[in-house]
Amino acid sequence: MRTQTVEVDKRFGEEYAGRFVFKEITWMKRSRIITKHTRYHPMTGQIVNSDLPAIQAETIWASLKEQPANKPLTLERLLDEENGVPIELGELFSTVVNRLCGLTVEEAKNS
Repeated sequence: MRTQTVEVDKRFGEEYAGRFVFKEITWMKRSRIITKHTRYHPMTGQIVNSDLPAIQAETIWASLKEQPANKPLTLERLLDEENGVPIELGELFSTVVNRLCGLTVEEAKNS
């Protein structure tokens, strides 16, 4: 499975500076995360509600394999609306994880 390393400097705060390593997760793990945060209509099976930020946070957390020794990233912090991860850092991690755990345009063409 693919991995990607992200070196974060101090612009997001001293506590986040360091190396983060993310690894591609399995299809089953991603499916379980999506199911956990999605409500389906009992009769039709259609999606009634989906908590996309929670899905993204759990996907980042599941993909995270290494982080700085002070462990600045936690699932709780990713989900925290008041004292959570800075926006730009969260977007950076989202981009990395989405690239690792999803099909690229080229892969989709070839499947």
